[in-house]
Amino acid sequence: MAPPGAKNKNPPNSHKPDRGSSSPGFNWNRFQKQYLTVAFVKSLVFDPARLPLVTWIILGAELFLNVFVVQNVNYTEIDWKAYMQECEGFLNGTTNYALLKGDTGPLVYPAGFVWIYSALYFITSQGRNVRLAQYIFVGIYLVQMWLVLRLYSKSRKLPPYVLVLTTFTSYRIHSIYVLRLFNDPVAILFLYLALNAFIDNRWTLGSVFLSLGVSVKMNILLFAPAILLLFITNLGYFKTLIQLTICGAIQLVLGAPFLLTHPWEYLKGSFDLGRIFEHKWTVNYRFLERDIFESKMFHLALLALHVLLLVAFASPCFKYFQNYCRLRHLEMMLAPQISAKNREVAQEKKRKPAPKPKKEEKAENLSKDQEMFLKSFEKGIKKMANKESNGVAPPPPEPEPEEPAQPNKFSIHFDRATQLCLLPIFLANFIGIVCSRSLHYQFYVWYFHSLPYLTWFTEYGTSLKFLLLLLIEFSWNTYPSTGVSSLILHTCHVILLVGIGRKMFRKIPDLAQISGSSSKATD
Repeated sequence: MAPPGAKNKNPPNSHKPDRGSSSPGFNWNRFQKQYLTVAFVKSLVFDPARLPLVTWIILGAELFLNVFVVQNVNYTEIDWKAYMQECEGFLNGTTNYALLKGDTGPLVYPAGFVWIYSALYFITSQGRNVRLAQYIFVGIYLVQMWLVLRLYSKSRKLPPYVLVLTTFTSYRIHSIYVLRLFNDPVAILFLYLALNAFIDNRWTLGSVFLSLGVSVKMNILLFAPAILLLFITNLGYFKTLIQLTICGAIQLVLGAPFLLTHPWEYLKGSFDLGRIFEHKWTVNYRFLERDIFESKMFHLALLALHVLLLVAFASPCFKYFQNYCRLRHLEMMLAPQISAKNREVAQEKKRKPAPKPKKEEKAENLSKDQEMFLKSFEKGIKKMANKESNGVAPPPPEPEPEEPAQPNKFSIHFDRATQLCLLPIFLANFIGIVCSRSLHYQFYVWYFHSLPYLTWFTEYGTSLKFLLLLLIEFSWNTYPSTGVSSLILHTCHVILLVGIGRKMFRKIPDLAQISGSSSKATD
């Protein structure tokens, strides 16, 4: 026993700092075992659930890559000067579309294009500061990539390595954005803003963005048939009419200076569906003779094929949207109960006695039957999410035996239902591209970011999936296009469409039973 007044060298309450910790709030050993492992690196490559983290890696690398391209690759003038000339005429007071022209011909885009590129006209010193315009398009590219990766992250459809490979290996896409300054990327940016808003149930905001995209370039209308079905299944006919009214009102507001002065010239110039494309620029029909390429009968045949394919796929797409709507409704019903369950888990984790629930809160607690339903439903969600999409199972996390067992947080990743929404929307656009009268090089951005999703929906082997993407990329990078490159592009499109159809026309999992079971579970 120590004499009175002696200092205890090892007081009972003393605590030696953990040698594996560099600071009181940081456990190096735990960090090392959780993140600095082969299993974690593999999960970053193969596990779709890791895409939110990989997204920031992709965006950082893309920022570096695009800046490098801008600084080291020569800019190629194609349409930028003509855009500035067309906008300059409007800024000088001309509202007659028939008189708005540039070096490449008359103005053929709706009013949204005029407003946006007029702003760029001022920002870039009447269009002379091309380098500044390139950096603006770097920003457009990065924002769009974030929006695209956000959709993929929610759906958990693709392993990250697929998106990394397809994103960084496309020379044509980077060229279209930062070396050509076309208006197509601006229109597609608004499209992906709209899709993200729709996924977040912000329907009016989504309609605004969708209409803005159409006001820049009409190709956004290729998505319209699927988005109309999405409106009907989720909102009903009356609210769908409201959204369509919003879209129309935006077109009227943007086009007001032209509609109030020279309406016919505006409608004919900006929404000319019968415009003839030049054969020398076509990517998909180089193997046709010019007479056939410009034939009205050929155009009508493609239009008929387009309508026929949309009608053929309408039924499965409608069912996909219906099931998406059911799952979102189920999410709303179960959210309070899942939150209540997680509050209980948090209390158990703190090892504090859980307070007795009040009478009015008892309904929020999950019964054993409800827990069993939720667990079985989560398995159904995962099954529906097509685990075979990546062909490689994500590696399991390494166990941490030194940590005491903790109660698991209860959750269901309802955002997987995004798959049921994205597929019909991407498919409608893809059908329009397959049946397009002509595809020019800048049109590649219309569907490039949806190609990995569509390809991985099919049941083809991984090698064939990558081969299809590689051949499509080859066709778009062949300049000038040849008969062979055009035929390769069509062949890949047909193979991809057949693969999608074979899977879609199978019996779609009927989620009505799940929805019916949910009502019993939530009673």
